[in-house]
Amino acid sequence: MKILTLYKHAPYKLHRPAQLSRSLSTTKLFINGEFIESQAADHIEVRNPATQQVVTRVPQSTMQELDEAARSASMAFREWRRTSVLSRQRKMLDLQHAIRAHMDQLATSIVNEQGKVFSDAKGDVMRGLQVVEDMANITHYMQGNKLEVSSDMDTYSVREPLGVVAGICPFNFPAMIPLWMFPVALATGNTCVLKPSERDPGAAMLLARLCNDVGIPPGVLNIVHGAHDTVNFLTSDSRIRAVSFVGGDRAGKYIYERATQHGKRCQANLGAKNHAIVLPDANKEHALNAISGAAFGAAGQRCMALSVAVFVGKAQDWVPELVTRAQQLRVDGGFEADADLGPMITPEALQRAKLLIQSASDEGARLLLDGRDIKVPKYPHGNFLGPTIIDQATTQMQCYQEEIFGPVLTCIHVDTLDQALDLVNANRYGNGASIFTRSGASARKFQSEVEAGQVGINVPIPVPLPMFSFTGNKGSFLGDTNFYGRSGVNFYTQLKTVTSLWRKQDADDRQATVHMPTIH
Repeated sequence: MKILTLYKHAPYKLHRPAQLSRSLSTTKLFINGEFIESQAADHIEVRNPATQQVVTRVPQSTMQELDEAARSASMAFREWRRTSVLSRQRKMLDLQHAIRAHMDQLATSIVNEQGKVFSDAKGDVMRGLQVVEDMANITHYMQGNKLEVSSDMDTYSVREPLGVVAGICPFNFPAMIPLWMFPVALATGNTCVLKPSERDPGAAMLLARLCNDVGIPPGVLNIVHGAHDTVNFLTSDSRIRAVSFVGGDRAGKYIYERATQHGKRCQANLGAKNHAIVLPDANKEHALNAISGAAFGAAGQRCMALSVAVFVGKAQDWVPELVTRAQQLRVDGGFEADADLGPMITPEALQRAKLLIQSASDEGARLLLDGRDIKVPKYPHGNFLGPTIIDQATTQMQCYQEEIFGPVLTCIHVDTLDQALDLVNANRYGNGASIFTRSGASARKFQSEVEAGQVGINVPIPVPLPMFSFTGNKGSFLGDTNFYGRSGVNFYTQLKTVTSLWRKQDADDRQATVHMPTIH
């Protein structure tokens, strides 16, 4: 069976039922409003990244199960699309209330399967919840336009749903990314087949239960599992009209090309290399604290993590103080009090990050802080990497060229803001970039000339709130319509333009006459 050729980490270990403990739970499918035990022959183990304990087994959905999910979504669309926008708005209001009430439960699942510290896991849920709350504004987003173009003739546009859409989610935000996708799809009148990450599907399954609880009809949301075979189905089945994806470059390019070749819309958020430019006139305390949190929080496993700091002129003298702040961060299990960052997702991801750190040393950079040998006594088998700071790197080094996706900050020194801007703009990625400065003129120059799609001014992770949209660009995005906000609504809808003629003289509003008819 061909599995996981799309992913940069080592392949999953697939297990046959006879090899698995009968007492170990299996993640179910969610099809037509019911949680169903898969008949799959192959399963993927989900391990707690801090303990290596197997949390659950995720099935590679069978072709019959995938077909049933698509069929269920297609059948449900016939009625769901006719549901009034006010009814769909009401469901979004109910869903946001349910998510808020179950936030701790969702966060607990994220800590167990993904490894985030509990406070960060709650932040994961909250940022997704904000998208659901924004979809309570769907009555505004769905409004069309109307113009009287001629006497008695009107032209007007209406937004209509596409049909069945699919979402393919990454491991690093088990709640937020699904909530970027299916609430927008459902609020606009579509039905959805969602594939959460095989590494941490628990949060998505809890969200499915909450959808049931608030009365979203059967078949409107369906959840399937698996890896390569499931991706191939979702990107090729004729009933699926659009595909949303967030993840790495290799998988994203494959999914985008395959989906578009099969005539589907596709939006794909890919990799990133986010830079922060630090000017000597910046507020030093604010800049260093912000950079430390943005680089090392969530163990660096964010698509908007700050992975490169460009120190301009005398600002390079601040690097030792940045090291001191990073050393004070506590690495521990996600449920431990005062933990600042937890483990990386898998041993393979940890090993890859370690190799990239070693490559920096081999190529002449300085390791000011090396987190590779960190010990977490209570969790000796965890995938832990301590905060790591690579200094005096160059753009030719492997540690700069590749997305490390771990708690690793690469520091580069330049003399001027112009040099810093040239460096940032030469990078192939365009998710986000920030500047730290007290100068309005420098901030305006940066805002105007930087090519990244999301810009922060004294803000290290400039992820827009849902009333805007996530606007990564260049090599960080494939497609022409971004996630959530108005762009998300545009992605999941299509415009229909109607021109109508109702002549005034055809109105049957003449009074009756008693005069003798005459012929003129």
